[in-house]
Amino acid sequence: MQKIIFFLFTTTCFVSNGVAQVVGGDLAYLAEYREQLPYFQELITGGQYAEASRLIQGDPYFASRQFEKGRLSINGIVYPEVPLLYDSYLDQLVTFHPIFNQKILIKPEKIDGFTLSNGSSFRFLSGNSGYSRNQNGIYEILGEGKFKALAKRYKTTKALREMSQFDALFVEKTDFFLSKNGEFFPVSSRNQAIEIIGLDPKDTKKELRAEGLNFKQSPENFLRYLVTKSSDQ
Repeated sequence: MQKIIFFLFTTTCFVSNGVAQVVGGDLAYLAEYREQLPYFQELITGGQYAEASRLIQGDPYFASRQFEKGRLSINGIVYPEVPLLYDSYLDQLVTFHPIFNQKILIKPEKIDGFTLSNGSSFRFLSGNSGYSRNQNGIYEILGEGKFKALAKRYKTTKALREMSQFDALFVEKTDFFLSKNGEFFPVSSRNQAIEIIGLDPKDTKKELRAEGLNFKQSPENFLRYLVTKSSDQ
C-alpha cells in the first residue's frame, strides 16, 4: 500500500520537467490519488509545514531555499526526482503537496535517507539522544568504512540588537561525529578523530600531510579520508 500511495504522489508531482507544480484535473492518476490521500498523509506525511517567522533574517534551509529534485528512500524503496527542502533549524524534511499547493512534512521515522540536488546525502539515525542538537536524528553521511563520518547540519537564531526590520537572524552551524555500531563519538580535532578510529598517529599524520588534508580547513574531506582508512584495519 505504501509503495502504491507514494508512487501516485511522485507521479503526480513530477509530470512536469520543472519545479513541482499544482496538477490539473486531466492527470490520469488524479482521481485515484485523491481517493488514497488520507492513507498517504497518515503513512508518509507529518502535516503541513509551518513557515519560519518573517522577523528572522535569512532562511532555515540547508543548501537551497527553493524546492529542488532529490532522491528519497522510504522503507527500502528509492524515489528519484522528489522535490525536497531540508529545514536544518527544525531538522525536518519538506516536500510539496500537488493537490493543495502546500509544503508538507515527511515523518522522520519513515525516512531511510535522502539526497539533495547538491549531492549531500542524509540518513535518519537512531541514538545520540544525549546530543542537544540531535532533534529528529537526521545526519549527513560524509563517508563510510568501519566507522561512519557524520555531519550534523543545523541552524540557530541570533538576536539582533540594532534597529532593523528583523528581530533575529539564522546562523548555520555544523557538528561532526564518528559513528560505529550505533555509538556516536563527537569530533572536534585531528588527534581526537585519529584516536577514536584507532589509527597509528605517526603514520596517519604523515599520510594526511601528503594528501593536504587538515581538519580545521576541511573537516568533511578529512573525516571522509579517515573512515576509508578504517576499512583497511
